[in-house]
Amino acid sequence: MEIRVLRYFLAVAREGSVTGAANFLHLTQPTLSRQIKELEEHLGTKLFVRRSHNVVLTAEGMRFRQRAEEILDMVERTEAEFTFPEGTVSGEIHIGGGETRAMRIIAAILHGIRKDYPGVCFQLHSGNAEDVIERVDKGLLDFGILIQPVDIVKYDYVDVPSADTWGVLLRKDHPLAKKKTIRKKDLLGTPLICSRWASRRGPAANALVDWFGADFEKLDVVASYNLIYNATLMVEEGLGAALAIDGLANTTSTSNLCFRRLEPKVESGLNIIWKKYQVFPPAPQIFLRRIVEKFSH
Repeated sequence: MEIRVLRYFLAVAREGSVTGAANFLHLTQPTLSRQIKELEEHLGTKLFVRRSHNVVLTAEGMRFRQRAEEILDMVERTEAEFTFPEGTVSGEIHIGGGETRAMRIIAAILHGIRKDYPGVCFQLHSGNAEDVIERVDKGLLDFGILIQPVDIVKYDYVDVPSADTWGVLLRKDHPLAKKKTIRKKDLLGTPLICSRWASRRGPAANALVDWFGADFEKLDVVASYNLIYNATLMVEEGLGAALAIDGLANTTSTSNLCFRRLEPKVESGLNIIWKKYQVFPPAPQIFLRRIVEKFSH
């Protein structure tokens, strides 16, 4: 399977049309159609459903699209690592993480690297821990910044000396907004919007689930989220109150939202992980050295 054929396939998937993709790729339509047909024969499955004026990915086609994008991403990263003169420090550092205030600490480290090595740039990916771990495992990310709970035994890591504080994101006209802090009994019977990752049981210790104890199963969870922005919209529309980390949503005087900390206090730790025995090119090596120097004391 050739890399150029993967690019052809992705062009057809993106354009939704063999004709449109052929124009984009500066190929004739019969040539592109033949390449796609040969790819399908090679894989032994149909990737597209042909219609009169367009094509649509099959279920197998959608799965193959994800794999093709991952392969091309790795190819482009590999090519980029070897396009700079020997002895220079250039290239990309790929970092993924969830929404956390600790990203300010990471941003300061990246700023320092950029000042010292102007040829280095950064590719940031936002996602929950499950998504970030998958991309680290596949080599699509150099580093992952993870909010606990998560099992990190199979990775090298450093602990970030910072913790995220959990609380409840509310509309200012919500009855619980009158309280300074929120206790467990206040949330029983309250429609809740929960972080999908932080509110699930698993092998790793989960401070939020442990805080609720046996009452966790009694919660009225009306929705779940993996990134906070959409959850804030649901809170604003009155769907429920969101269990969330402090400092991520706008709760200033111009907002109709407020944040109330849980009582007793609940915090989640943070880790930066990378694959064991990983051999990094120069740019990620610099990031690794700086986080180890800063956090390993």
